[in-house]
Amino acid sequence: MTEISYRQYIGESDLPHIMALVQSELSEPYVIYTYRYFLHQWPQLSFLAIPAGSSEPIGVIVCKQSMHRHASNRGYIAMLSVSKSWRKRGVASTLVRRSVEVMRRHGVDEVVLETEYDNAPALSLYESLGFIREKRLYRFYLNGKDAFRLVLAVPPSELDRDLPHYMKRSPTNTILSYPVAPDDDEVSYR
Repeated sequence: MTEISYRQYIGESDLPHIMALVQSELSEPYVIYTYRYFLHQWPQLSFLAIPAGSSEPIGVIVCKQSMHRHASNRGYIAMLSVSKSWRKRGVASTLVRRSVEVMRRHGVDEVVLETEYDNAPALSLYESLGFIREKRLYRFYLNGKDAFRLVLAVPPSELDRDLPHYMKRSPTNTILSYPVAPDDDEVSYR
């Protein structure tokens, strides 16, 4: 069995490979700006799978992480694609696990995604990783197909559990809020 290495997105030189993989394997068409939106803002959440002895990726995951409705730190899997000839080797599950682990280290509460309602292999993969079906989205895709929104609840890591809320980190590793001393409430920080 061929060894597969995994690495994070490193820059524009990866973009043509990512686009080719996604366009050949997913039904939804994306313009270059969609790829750049995710890859330039959250490069640490995108990974490529490359077989030993090759420079051509055979799998890719593209994600983002941001605050959702100012209430939860949400990760989003925008694209996951593995070449047909490389499926059933754990590539997709490894890509998902790596991205979710980076999101976990940056304080994610949940990870969501959409997949076509009749994509049994994708549903099986995500459900095996702990994702559950949240709701059906009717005529979600441009091809008219419905989708399922899947969600994975991500518990805090052991290291984060005992921290007070004001010491927990945001996706950019900045402190989310600060405790306020009783006499500090009259001072303006504008």
